[in-house]
Amino acid sequence: MIWRELLVTLAGVVAGVLLLWLVLVGFLLLRRPDGTTVTGLTRLLPDLIRLVTRLARDRTMPRGVRVRLWSLLAYLACPIDLIPDFIPVLGYADDAIIVAVVLRSVLRRAGADAVRAHWPGGTDGLDAVFRLIGTGPRHPTDRRVPG
Repeated sequence: MIWRELLVTLAGVVAGVLLLWLVLVGFLLLRRPDGTTVTGLTRLLPDLIRLVTRLARDRTMPRGVRVRLWSLLAYLACPIDLIPDFIPVLGYADDAIIVAVVLRSVLRRAGADAVRAHWPGGTDGLDAVFRLIGTGPRHPTDRRVPG
């Protein structure tokens, strides 16, 4: 009798975790900007991690921005992901999409100049990052941040 209750409880927990995982996968896929491929997102990930690290260490950034960035770095360092990394393409896509969402909030708060100043890659990569976070490429003298 007790084993049956334990089995039903375990099945309920597994079903709940699976449902939560499916909802998160759907959310991540919907948050992906138009025209951005999952493969393209994963190619930018090393430069994005360097960018996030540089921004998080910059003491001129607002405190809330740095907290978001350090939280993002902690998530990326954590071995437990929303989508496990062993799943082809999607395993790393959740990391790239979460980076994009956090960077969009950083861009709105700190400005495009801060992102430009700390970007470790080339201009093509920077333009891709601005498209990824939903602002489109910007001229260096344009201080306005849309959205």
